Amino acid sequence: MKTTREKAFEIAQLLEDGKGGDITIIEVSALNSWTDFFVIATVTSSTHWQGLHRQVTEYAYDNDMQVHQTNRRHPDSGDDWNLIDMGAVVVHLMSRDARGFYALEELWQGGIRLR
Repeated sequence: MKTTREKAFEIAQLLEDGKGGDITIIEVSALNSWTDFFVIATVTSSTHWQGLHRQVTEYAYDNDMQVHQTNRRHPDSGDDWNLIDMGAVVVHLMSRDARGFYALEELWQGGIRLR
């Protein structure tokens, strides 16, 4: 059985294979009680987001991870900041502008950056 850490790395590889940019994994388990890992990737368009979103949710279902919520920060644009909550792993698909503005890596700098 795969560990949550292994799943986070597999999701990161899946995003890389799908041309997600600047992929980062941050272990945040010591900083909160609701998730263990953030996987963050930059997307280039709403179409790119949709493809990566589909791949991540398929991975989740194939690996017995329940998708609790998917959320779009700005639903009108469809590609600014999208979140896929799988409990122990939360995936953030963000446009370059949103990634720079929200700076999750800085906000969660107390976490352990694994990639």
